[in-house]
Amino acid sequence: MSPELMNGIMLGIGAWFVVRCVLTGFFTVDQNQRAVKTVFGRAQRVGNATTQDDPIAETLKTDELQRYAYPQLRVIPPGGPYFKWPWERVYKVSIATETINMAHDPDSPTANHNGTLLEAVTKDQLNTGLSGQIRYRISERNLYAYLFSVRNPIAHVMGYFVSILRERIANFEAPRNTALREEGELRLDAASVEGISINDLRKNLRDLNEHMDRECKSSAARYGIVLDASLITGIDPPAEVESALAAINTAHNQVSSDISLAEAAADQKIVQSKRAVEIETLKAQAEVEPLQQLAAQLTAISRTHPAVLPMYVRNVKLGLLKKAQRIIKEVD
Repeated sequence: MSPELMNGIMLGIGAWFVVRCVLTGFFTVDQNQRAVKTVFGRAQRVGNATTQDDPIAETLKTDELQRYAYPQLRVIPPGGPYFKWPWERVYKVSIATETINMAHDPDSPTANHNGTLLEAVTKDQLNTGLSGQIRYRISERNLYAYLFSVRNPIAHVMGYFVSILRERIANFEAPRNTALREEGELRLDAASVEGISINDLRKNLRDLNEHMDRECKSSAARYGIVLDASLITGIDPPAEVESALAAINTAHNQVSSDISLAEAAADQKIVQSKRAVEIETLKAQAEVEPLQQLAAQLTAISRTHPAVLPMYVRNVKLGLLKKAQRIIKEVD
């Protein structure tokens, strides 16, 4: 091989090395991103630490700890430039909070009415439509699950969320609100005995959202995605029962209004009765008080000046005799 050819090969190898390792070997990580580096396909790890050593594992059940035990990875923070060798690969993920329609199916975009309405069956066999959104973000504390555990993590999270939601809708029962009367008897609010699941769901929409947030806390340990909040905003009954449901709601609202008015009138009468008793009591006290004061004064006079008391009694009798129109005196 001639020296010229050898020099050309060496120059080509050098140029390839410069382009491959120097020019394309540097990378940066944006502020809302995190990065993970793999060496020959194996992600760089933090010793032997796993997600079981992280507080996110507390949301898992006992039988799920081994199933969802993922290694903790060395996360590259925002900044740079960083360097990587040709046999290394960098995976960047955005940890910004994103919003998705709760009816969206990543594996089948045309499902659920083109991702606009999620259907679920209530406990009284009504096929109702649910609409709303889900806020989520990628957990940098479990990037292994998001990058390497499942093929499409968001699809798994959506399926997990929908299964929990449908199970909750199918078994939902509104909490019974009871109140104690002054006599100690229990009464039920008229609205609490409606027994219509869609009404119960609509009235307890906040409780439903909070339940979904609690049940989906383990998504970070399972799939590396944190569900920040579920925002279920609409629960629509089937079109064929909409009018009947509206009539039932109107009747219940009327009954509730009548009960509220009756309770208000009864409370007003009770307050008036209490005030009347207080007024009569004060009047009686006003009449009794002078007599009690007079008795106390006479008692004090009889103790200090016994001779004065008969004279006082005589003067009082004379005043009464002046006012009398007829006097009846007993004769011995």
